Amino acid sequence: MTAPSAPSAPRATSADGARGRTTPPARERRLPLVLRNRAFGAVWLGQVLTQAAVRMFQVGVSWWLVAYAVEGGQGLASGVLMAVSTLPAVALAPVVARAVARIAHRSVLRAAAGVAGAAAAALAAWAWSGDLPLPAAYAAALALAACQAFFDPCLTTSVPELVDDEDIEAATGFELSTQSLAGLGGALLGALIVDRAGVAGLAAGCATAYVTAALLITGVRFRAASPAAPGDGRTPNEHTTTADGGPAAPRTLRRILGELPYVRRILLCFTAANLFTTAVFVVIPLYTRSVLAGGGGTVALLEASLGIGTLVGSFTGARVPGRPTVTGALCLGLMAVALALPGLFAARPVFAGCLAVAGWCVGVVGVRFVALFQRLVPTADKPGFFAVMQAVLGATFPVGSLLFGFAGDHLPAQTLCLVQAAGLVPAACALALLTGRSAPRPATAGGAR
Repeated sequence: MTAPSAPSAPRATSADGARGRTTPPARERRLPLVLRNRAFGAVWLGQVLTQAAVRMFQVGVSWWLVAYAVEGGQGLASGVLMAVSTLPAVALAPVVARAVARIAHRSVLRAAAGVAGAAAAALAAWAWSGDLPLPAAYAAALALAACQAFFDPCLTTSVPELVDDEDIEAATGFELSTQSLAGLGGALLGALIVDRAGVAGLAAGCATAYVTAALLITGVRFRAASPAAPGDGRTPNEHTTTADGGPAAPRTLRRILGELPYVRRILLCFTAANLFTTAVFVVIPLYTRSVLAGGGGTVALLEASLGIGTLVGSFTGARVPGRPTVTGALCLGLMAVALALPGLFAARPVFAGCLAVAGWCVGVVGVRFVALFQRLVPTADKPGFFAVMQAVLGATFPVGSLLFGFAGDHLPAQTLCLVQAAGLVPAACALALLTGRSAPRPATAGGAR
């Protein structure tokens, strides 16, 4: 495995805080990363707002379909929404990879947030003017998901441009915690806003969040990546230069994964698991309405439990001992148990507690494996890799959403919980088998260890 290109030499602190000292004082190092690195903090807050908005929209519209808009076939209607919301991450992966590799990252992030804000504002105006047709809600979900498909991998790729190497894992933890914060926002606001202000109020709130994120990102300057200079002790990446030292042609996504077999097997394991884990977003509104006989407040409680669990897992994942494959296999097994219990015991506290445990597992797995990928994947391949990672992991989302949505119109919601749990067991076993394989040694700034 070739080591990624090393970071550039230390620079003085800039006015926008994008680059700090290589060895900050102990007092400064004790501050959270988002406070001592203002540029990363602003971009991270922008991601919190965008993902909170898209999640709030998904939760709110899903509840609107189940509780207000659709008389029969609520499961399929909700499943179609989730499928539409996850399709862009898969279909646009090659386009996203090229855009992230060729266009300034700040421009990509700002444009994605701005376009999403315009789409949400247009939907809000339509909903306020009269009855909202279902195709319009689906089209808006597709547009917001397409913007997020550009935003998320671009931010992941940008992490080394915003933080020093020793802060990459902390930055990864903050970045992945965004999804859990977004889940909390969607849980506490999405269904409740629909109950009180309808889809118009929901879309207006989303538009406000997107526009605020675009303004935050506009004020941030990213650190430009610089090539290794001769004699500075850094090792050029063989994928970034040719034999004569010139820039190499971009590598295809297939070749990137083809040369990373260990990483590819891990991605396949989690892709199979996601076929069943993503169904929880279809199951929650169905379980709330048919089993718990609850309303928007119950959906909020359940989504909040999942989000809090993921948040805690994102911030504690780096402290969980063990090799990533062992930790991942154990987390998938624990998640299977957590998802099975609501299928056996129909009670609101049981479902909420089990979702919190499942969310914690998701958070831990995300931190451990994305941090691992940040170090294993060569720097020049990261734009393409993180785009294809999002596509590979999301490939089963539309399929899982449609299958579980269709099944939800014919099977009890408790049975769906048991099916989810059973589907995670083979994925956990496959990941556990990878522990015996030799993994590539992580790369450091100065070369392979």
